[in-house]
Amino acid sequence: MAEKRRKHNNGSPQEVETAFYDAINRGDVAALMALWADDEEIVCIHPGGPRLHGHAEIQASWEAILSHGGLDIHPSALHETHNLMASVHTVIEGATLASGEPNYLVATNVYHKTPKGWRLVLHHASVAPGNAPALPNMPAILH
Repeated sequence: MAEKRRKHNNGSPQEVETAFYDAINRGDVAALMALWADDEEIVCIHPGGPRLHGHAEIQASWEAILSHGGLDIHPSALHETHNLMASVHTVIEGATLASGEPNYLVATNVYHKTPKGWRLVLHHASVAPGNAPALPNMPAILH
């Protein structure tokens, strides 16, 4: 685990994003929170939810969301804007509702390069408007 975490400390924003969705899918709040910047100015906005600031609020929200286990969310259609110190990713998240129906979210993930490597500073997800997007790399059936 330490080797994997060390890789993300010095890795790319994409590696941190992959680890972020992996932690969500596994329901691992500790791994998920390790990817956030140490700064208390971090922000998370869940679909239909309020703006959460700082580690305590964000961790409590993920603990509630993941209290019954991991989610099945798969990011696709990455659009990235990147410079030496910041990377902004917008993705379409393929998810599954409790009813088993596919659902799509649009999300923005912002990463900053810190002394510990790339870290997440903002995650904002909302329900995608309209029908499911037609994307070539979107799975036809979501779990």
